[in-house]
Amino acid sequence: MKVIVCGAGQVGHQIARHLSDEGNSVTVIDQNPALVRRVTDVLDVSGVTGYASHPDILSTAGAGDADMLIAATYSDEVNMIACQVAHSVFNVPQKIARVRAQSYLSAEWSDLFRRDHMPIDVIISPEAEVAKVTMRRLQATAAFDTESFLDSKVDLVGVRLTEDCPAVNTPLRQLTELFSTLKARIVAVRRDGKVWAASADDQLFVGDDCYFIATQGDVTRTLGILGRESAAAERVVLVGAGNVGLSVARHIEQSGTMRARLIEMNRERAELAAERLERTIVLNGSGLDSEILAEAGISTADAIVALTDDDRSNLLSCALGKESGVGLAIALSNNPTFERIAEPLGIDAFINPRATTVSTILRHVRRGRVRAVYSIGLGEAEVIEAQVMPTSPIAGKRLRDAGFPPGSTVGAILSQGQVKMPHGDMMIRDGDLIVVFAVRAALRKVEQLFRVSMDFF
Repeated sequence: MKVIVCGAGQVGHQIARHLSDEGNSVTVIDQNPALVRRVTDVLDVSGVTGYASHPDILSTAGAGDADMLIAATYSDEVNMIACQVAHSVFNVPQKIARVRAQSYLSAEWSDLFRRDHMPIDVIISPEAEVAKVTMRRLQATAAFDTESFLDSKVDLVGVRLTEDCPAVNTPLRQLTELFSTLKARIVAVRRDGKVWAASADDQLFVGDDCYFIATQGDVTRTLGILGRESAAAERVVLVGAGNVGLSVARHIEQSGTMRARLIEMNRERAELAAERLERTIVLNGSGLDSEILAEAGISTADAIVALTDDDRSNLLSCALGKESGVGLAIALSNNPTFERIAEPLGIDAFINPRATTVSTILRHVRRGRVRAVYSIGLGEAEVIEAQVMPTSPIAGKRLRDAGFPPGSTVGAILSQGQVKMPHGDMMIRDGDLIVVFAVRAALRKVEQLFRVSMDFF
């Protein structure tokens, strides 16, 4: 597949890396020659310096025979015009754009992106994606990572094991035997900074980060087996009334079960938030001010979520919240290196907008019949949901004979409308949806198992 990636910043760089690693022909466009040199020096990609919205630049990048254009520059307008030019001049089949400004995304202007107006096939809103991730964290407070698959029938949940976990020092094979009716499977473990696909002989230890896949009805029970009790947060303190903070506050108001108090340093922005929100108390002040935090009710809050555009302020606000006794602290951070100091500061979860955006974009660029992709950590692994087609190599085979590579494991299968936990003798049928965890080195081989033979067409 030939892909043009517009923008060589962190999002564009990560997308180019994923796609080039999987054998795609990738060309990156950016107006900053230093960024173009950096991406071409470290990745097997081509680079073009210039504005991604200019027809001559797109032509130089090979838009004439490109299969897809992904516009992820810092400018919404450049992203949108690049997609328009790719469609009108070069007839590029698939066009994806990152759009930040909420005005473009308002429902009343939805006709803007009709195919006969501005033909963008997929619009990615970082603010909307971050809001979704934040709400999932608030609804499962014991987890540091969550994502839904199989039309929300199963959840991927990441949880850190403590000394209270009764399952430590026990082979996973024994846990499966002890809880035979539990529709859950541990698919991955992170220990000492390394993540791998879990096997039946693996044991869990205190301090491990454990990822499991379970039906939504069995998530709470599985967390209990792993020594964690999870309840949705009811009282939330939000720090930052930017686009992300406002979006999260609106989601909390719509939930019906949560209440929020929002702290914003900028007075004009605080007044705007107070106007736009109906049931959220807005305080003008700093999330680093203990008196403001106290006024926001931090001592009785279930969670603090810091969503300003200053990573350091987010970290410190969360640290102050934990010091005041709040149960869950979530920090927005664009710098993944800050995750190393999460434990000393007491921060329970980080949300990286760029990583979230990359995961969302990757859902739309996979080959074969991959329906969803979720990135684990800093891209060390992914969880993939894919559909088995009649001519897929694994169709009609038993799971043990399907050829899933080392570094991958099947977490759940939706077959004939029923969620099933995998076992070696299970037959893989045409139409089955399979959720697979795979480390980065195994991803391409996993995708090949779901490819469609030309005989299918």
